[in-house]
Parts: sequence; structure tokens; C-alpha cells
Amino acid sequence: MRPLWIRTVGRPARGRRAAPGGRHNWIDAAAPGADDGRVIFPISDDDRGLIHPAWVTIGLVVANVLVFVLQIKNPEFTYGWSVVPAELVQGIDLTEPVAVRAGGELAEVPQAPGPRPIHLTVLSAMFMHGGLMHLAGNMLFLWIFGDNVEHRFGHLRFLLFYLASGVAATAAQVALGPHSVIPNLGASGAISGVMGAYLVLFPRNRVLAVFLYRLVSIPALFAIGMWALLQVISGAGTLSSVGETGGVAYAAHIGGFIAGVAAGVLARFGMKSEPDTAFRRQYARDDRFRRYW
Repeated sequence: MRPLWIRTVGRPARGRRAAPGGRHNWIDAAAPGADDGRVIFPISDDDRGLIHPAWVTIGLVVANVLVFVLQIKNPEFTYGWSVVPAELVQGIDLTEPVAVRAGGELAEVPQAPGPRPIHLTVLSAMFMHGGLMHLAGNMLFLWIFGDNVEHRFGHLRFLLFYLASGVAATAAQVALGPHSVIPNLGASGAISGVMGAYLVLFPRNRVLAVFLYRLVSIPALFAIGMWALLQVISGAGTLSSVGETGGVAYAAHIGGFIAGVAAGVLARFGMKSEPDTAFRRQYARDDRFRRYW
């Protein structure tokens, strides 16, 4: 998840040209994980134990793409159905632009009519993205880590877990900036939950990643652990400006990740009846396979 755009009234931000047709400038941050990708960026994992498609993961990818197409066709949908912390806290639907001060400049935050009740944006925002690269990065991470976790949880449990992780991510972001009027959107909070569960369930599974500009095969414990550490470090540096400007919503990433770790621990030690998955059948054939979870 990330905050959306702020339209600056007056001169453009340093290093950026004014948007065509007026004195407005869109301040837009890179997709979640883009900055972290300079250090480590997963591109695939070991799926040799998966013998059936992960239908829920596939469905989520398709749903995100379809919603993105809707966003392109109807920009007002993006602003109206994104999460605005102030709307959730106050229970109102902001429909007119709101002026805020960001970085010493007066900025205008676009708004649009949303669903009724407005709290439904907590779910809708999970399927929305701020740009093509934002969408592509999130769907890559979901594709890499989602199928393993889905096979471990089972289809319905995974879907409920995914949505719950997104809700936890939004709650964390809203808690740090409850009065913010900047729209937030993206699947990265829910996907952070998937990564947290993956870390607990498959810590030794090999992940192919770009690490310090080199392609390496490393344990998930290191790949996801490094990513989580970067979220904490980066998030600590933005605490003072939460809810004031656009950028990566690190609080949402951390909140979703913590929820995923908790769900992974419960699944690993508390699931009495494990679904009939590829992992269960593989374990029945080979005890050594248990080391992955």
C-alpha cells in the first residue's frame, strides 16, 4: 500500500516539470519495494513441491489487473474508493479537494465520492494501484510467495488470511496518521502478510533474487528477513511525515507483515487438521520434506 498523489499549488517540486496545462505538479513515489530492490529483489522461488495451481492466488492477480483497468478508464474511482484515514476515523465521505500543507507548500488533495459505507474502501483499496509499475511489482511478489502459502493454508483459509492481512495493514497506516486526507491504495499490505507467513512456514525454501545487483539463490529467511528489516529502517525515517505526503506506506507493510507472521505461527503449530495439499502428500512420501515447514 502507498499514499496516492498530492497536487501542489504553485511552483513545481524541485527537479520536476509542471504538469501540462496548469500550475499543478503530481508528486508520485516509486512502487513499494522499488527502493528496496536496490539491495534485494526476489524474482522467483522453489515451487517443485506444488503439483496443482494456486487458484486463489491466480484469481487475486486477475482481480487486481481488472480493477487497474477500471482505474484507467475512471480516474475518479481511484480517489473515491481508496482508503482515506480521515474518512474512516470520522465516518464521512470527502468528495471535494482538500488543501493541506506539505513540505512547506500548499497542496491540493483530490477527492471523489466513495462507497457506502465508506469503510468498504478498506477492501476496495487492496485491489487498486497507483501505476503500472506499482501493479507489476505487487503482482510479482504475490505470484512468488502466494502459491506456497495458499497450498499450506488451503484455498478458503488463504483468501480470508489475505484479506485479514490487508485490513491489518490499513489499520496500522491509519493508526499513525488518523487525520490524513491523502488517499492510500495498493495490495502490498496484504502481500506483506503473505510474505510474513511464508517466512514462518518456509524459512529454508530457496528464493532466487537480485541481491546487490547479482542474481543469487538464498533461503527465504534471509530474502524476506532482509526485506522486512528494510521496511522497519525506511519506515522509521518517515514517521514524522506520515499522512502528509505521498510515498511508500511503510506502516502498512509492517502491519501486514506482523499479521502474516502471527498467522504463520498459528498455522505451523496450531492447525490440527492440515488441508490435503501438495506439502502434506510430499511429507507422506519423504520425511525430509518437513524441513521446509
